Amino acid sequence: MNTAGGRVRRFRLGGANAYLVVDSASSREDGSEVVLVDAGMPWDRRRLLRGLADAGLDAGDVDRVLLTHYDLDHVGTLATLGLRDDVPIHVAEPDASYLTGQSKPSLRSHKGAFQRLSSSLVDRPTNPIEVVEDGDEIGGFVAYRTPGHTPGHTAFVHRRLGVAFVGDMVRASGARLAPMPWVVADDAAENRRSIRAFAARCPPVDVVAMGHGDPILEYGYGALKRLADRV
Repeated sequence: MNTAGGRVRRFRLGGANAYLVVDSASSREDGSEVVLVDAGMPWDRRRLLRGLADAGLDAGDVDRVLLTHYDLDHVGTLATLGLRDDVPIHVAEPDASYLTGQSKPSLRSHKGAFQRLSSSLVDRPTNPIEVVEDGDEIGGFVAYRTPGHTPGHTAFVHRRLGVAFVGDMVRASGARLAPMPWVVADDAAENRRSIRAFAARCPPVDVVAMGHGDPILEYGYGALKRLADRV
């Protein structure tokens, strides 16, 4: 996906998509900013490194990581990928504390129980964790808190590039968008509220890039609005 002032690459990993954003119009004095959005399963390391190599990069070129949420298939390679020690990982609470091990997901939902069971498979990254708040501007991205799939789920929108990275708030269902199944949501009703709120606040992006399924490459904003009307 090439856009004005940057390029976006999807990595098809074993469990979920990750995305690479090379923002050539970044305000950084030393050139383009390289951003990784989500980071796959623990065993996706080689596949992710191969994807970076295909883009002419390696893990040492990544300048920051944006996490839509804490889940095994989104945080799995963070500790083993080979990121520079100073690369920040941006993630909202309470998912940030799940990642560092300072707190544990609740056992009151299927999602929390699964996260607890799978946490033993996740190595804790030693990179600095930057806690994200709603409306934060991170480079060219704006953070939108979208709880429901997990309590700290967050979408990241790069308005100039026209891309919304929405994690597991939604999934591809044929040519349409749909909510992720209730059984993998911390709170399915809250997720539906987040879909409606996000569709009302999101700028008119072309691309909607989700964790599961093929990104919508044209009229993504319209697909979001239609989904919001249904849920």
